Amino acid sequence: MDLETESWIAPRREAVLTKQKWEKNKALMAQKKNYYTQRCPEFLKKYVNLGRSSLMRTEIPSVSLLQKSPSSPVSCHATGFYPDRAIMFWSKDGEELHENVDHGEILPNHDGSFQMSVDLNVSSFPAEHWDKYRCVFQLSGVREDQVIRLDSAVIRTNRGNPYFLIIGAALFIALLVAGIGFQVYRKRNANKSTPSPASSSELTERLNQPSE
Repeated sequence: MDLETESWIAPRREAVLTKQKWEKNKALMAQKKNYYTQRCPEFLKKYVNLGRSSLMRTEIPSVSLLQKSPSSPVSCHATGFYPDRAIMFWSKDGEELHENVDHGEILPNHDGSFQMSVDLNVSSFPAEHWDKYRCVFQLSGVREDQVIRLDSAVIRTNRGNPYFLIIGAALFIALLVAGIGFQVYRKRNANKSTPSPASSSELTERLNQPSE
């Protein structure tokens, strides 16, 4: 529909007959023009104002670097962002990387926010060049990007995690206590089974008595 010329555009030859039929209906043309130029914009403004708090909602995520083992890729993980119109990538010296990079999908969180990750294979990168790499997160509607530098000091991993050390220490203590308890139990049972001197002498006398 061309609102300026108040005519219909037929994209295919088969639609020409319908075009001519609709253009003869001047009342329908006036109604459509009024809806698209007056009523529709008014409704849009109204609903946008009513839903502004949700439509314009933005949540900045927490971004962290994760690595399972020294030979695993470094995963740049962002979680808790909203809306889901976001991109994340690895860069080197300010230029986006495409090789040795694996992009993950945007996934929903239980609270309605979203998460995503992008992995970087660092096995071929010398450690002294790590400071050239950056993980960049961009969220729609937010001007400032979130940037985190590739640094082994900020990578979260199971290696050296204090929680795992605490659990390991607790397990060692539990095993040690169990071992000590078992030794005490064996010692007590051994004492119970060993006859006392008095009972030993009585047994000897009974054995030495002549049989009738």
